[in-house]
Amino acid sequence: MSMMRLLIEFSTKYIGKFKRNRKVKTSSEDVVKINLGCGLAVAKGWLNIDGSLNTLIASLPNFVHRLAYHATGANRYYSGDQYCSLLGNHRFVHHNLVYGIPFDDQSVDFIYSSHFLEHLDKDEALSLLRESHRVLKTGGVIRVSVPDLSYAISLYETGNVEEMLEMYFFNEDEGSNFSRHKYMYDFKLLKIKLEAVGFKHVIRCSYQQGMTPDIDILDNRPEDSLYLEAIKEK
Repeated sequence: MSMMRLLIEFSTKYIGKFKRNRKVKTSSEDVVKINLGCGLAVAKGWLNIDGSLNTLIASLPNFVHRLAYHATGANRYYSGDQYCSLLGNHRFVHHNLVYGIPFDDQSVDFIYSSHFLEHLDKDEALSLLRESHRVLKTGGVIRVSVPDLSYAISLYETGNVEEMLEMYFFNEDEGSNFSRHKYMYDFKLLKIKLEAVGFKHVIRCSYQQGMTPDIDILDNRPEDSLYLEAIKEK
């Protein structure tokens, strides 16, 4: 196992387990927006949460970001300056979401999660949605984006079998276990899960359209994504 893989495993498994009971304190006067499984798809004013090595080192000095850049895999998608700017100019919380969401009951106004739920086991995903309902204030909104199972099936039906399998069902990255897809959703499957944990008014949204702030920045991959929003009632 490579040194980079060891660092990632340590940060996600052991450090995440050590901090599993932490709570992030918020002010009742603030509009609290949290981005679950954020990766580096972030926006100003959001608390960006995941268990990655990037999130772990975000609060460290810039020179650490520079050193980490070539090792984390981010160099496939971002320049060094972009990477350092993302880590240095946004708020991150390092937390393994398998252990729940580190906020008090009814303390959050908006939840956003893009292309993360499919990387969890089915039961873990349901637990995260239940946690989302717990931390949202009454009237709060959750927006979830996942790869659309219907789109993946359309690739199969048009003869693009290998693309379908590699992109959606056997997605692997030697640098991180987070990259694997463990489950897939279409609108009906995801709607059922949201309703099962208590959400109401579950609707399918278009790309960059909905009640959630900053989706013109946060939404991505419109060609294969499913977007849902739901509201927490009493």
